[in-house]
Amino acid sequence: MNTGWGGMNTGWSELSREEYLHPGHVACQGCGAALAMRLVLKATGDRVMVVLPAACWTIIDGSFPTHALRVPLLHTAFETAAAAATGLRAGLDAVGAPPTTVMAWAGDGGTFDIGFQAISSAAERDEDMIYVCYDNEAYMNTGIQRSSATPWGAWTATTPAARPQDRPKKDIVGILAAHRIPYAATTTVAHPDDLVRKVTRALGVRGFRFLHLLAPCPPGWKVDSSLVIKAARLAVASGVFPLYEVEDGVRLTLNMSAPTVPVAEYLSLQGRFAHLTEEQAAHIQSMVDARWVDLEDWHLRTHGGPPIGIPSALDGHGRPGDVVPHG
Repeated sequence: MNTGWGGMNTGWSELSREEYLHPGHVACQGCGAALAMRLVLKATGDRVMVVLPAACWTIIDGSFPTHALRVPLLHTAFETAAAAATGLRAGLDAVGAPPTTVMAWAGDGGTFDIGFQAISSAAERDEDMIYVCYDNEAYMNTGIQRSSATPWGAWTATTPAARPQDRPKKDIVGILAAHRIPYAATTTVAHPDDLVRKVTRALGVRGFRFLHLLAPCPPGWKVDSSLVIKAARLAVASGVFPLYEVEDGVRLTLNMSAPTVPVAEYLSLQGRFAHLTEEQAAHIQSMVDARWVDLEDWHLRTHGGPPIGIPSALDGHGRPGDVVPHG
């Protein structure tokens, strides 16, 4: 039975009580990727099969013959999440299996970089799957090396403080929207109402659906495990990671109003940005501001009016703000 959330605007207290992630997995304390899987499966329920390439989640899931999920799981090679999900979907259809969602679950390295050919091909063909990229902004499982999801200025093991990341983060949602897929959206582990609504929306659409899910990594971001949710909230509140949806590659809806927190507040929480000068932080702020203008302009072209959202992605009680869809 699909016990996922049904469509009303909600928060933590109204999430499904069903758990599809067993306790005793081997994620790090405060791991955003583990919370991401837990929340997404609360929305999908048990009629889902997960395709998992090499990633942190390969380790989190545990060693054969056991695994940490209460749903079927297919391990596959690093670059093949979308290709394997395509084959699984075709196989299920060929044998007349009961309605089952195929969900590829990959990190930023397996999505932005190593698996990009497969995801682009599957998107171009409009293969019927949900592809979730849980984005912790580096190759965390192998020692925190940079990926093309690593933000400008960030420390990683391959972009040390003396030579930090000097390229902007790849716009993966924009790239996939250019494939004219039916649905793409951004969300975070700190906004479960927004996350579950978008998973539920994706479940109601056929074709290739993409969710870009920000999932902070305590060791990789050099942030205390108790601050993971705060980091994700600040990413949204500062505009570093805005919440939005794109339908058919052309209609964009912002799910928040204009950023309310300086980017410097988000950066200062994380040790991976500790080396930045004020001028470098100001450069990041300018990039975030420019990106917001582009998104807001796209929203205005779609809806003819400003985004309807929340005054802030943080409220005064340390809980996620009420992020709502347009209209």
